[in-house]
Amino acid sequence: MIDTALLETITTETASLAAAARLAGPSVQVPSCPEWNMAKLVKHTGTTHAWAAAVVTAGTPVSPGSIDLGLPDDPIGFPDWLENGATQLVDRLVSAGVGEPCWSWGADQHVRFWARRMAHETVVHRWDAQDVSGQPDAIEPLVAVDGIDELFGLVAYHPTLSEFRGAGETLHFHATDCDGEWLVRCADAGMEITREHAKGDVAVRGSASDLMLFVAGRVDYRSLEVFGNAAIVDDFAARFRY
Repeated sequence: MIDTALLETITTETASLAAAARLAGPSVQVPSCPEWNMAKLVKHTGTTHAWAAAVVTAGTPVSPGSIDLGLPDDPIGFPDWLENGATQLVDRLVSAGVGEPCWSWGADQHVRFWARRMAHETVVHRWDAQDVSGQPDAIEPLVAVDGIDELFGLVAYHPTLSEFRGAGETLHFHATDCDGEWLVRCADAGMEITREHAKGDVAVRGSASDLMLFVAGRVDYRSLEVFGNAAIVDDFAARFRY
């Protein structure tokens, strides 16, 4: 069985994204993704869901261009299309089973990779959609902590972050509303990330939601508590781009 919490996250966050999209309309610009309007944001999320569902079904790599998306001609219909696609994705994940082998672009070559990746992909884009109104909902703390773990765990497989280099600077991230601490060392060989309480050159504290949004490039570090050399956080934020 797939972790039901991940499936519920995909379903509920998709519904919230779709609701925000309907309210805002397809042509409004998305501040956190300045090159996108709402229609583009919804299309991207739904296309990613469809690709994940196709990969889970095949168990092997699938070209996104080969998928029949069934995208409506009118962007007004995109939110309904998004929700229908999320339902199909969840059905595929349940049918496949979490432990089944499946190609992925990360270390975990099982179906569970896609359940987790799509949950957090949807969470971030839900926030993007709601941020249009200026009042996005916070990410649930436990979801945010797992999202940070997942994002940090994918660094070595990311096309640009895998090339991230430093001179040994260390950042300690500390969630203030639940159990979540990470030490990031920006080393000559790349980023080294451990889950621990440790003293860094700079400490960054905030809610798990705000920390995940910072790591995902959605909020400025100045909205967090920073103790120590803020220039390290500034440089990290400039170069750590998912």
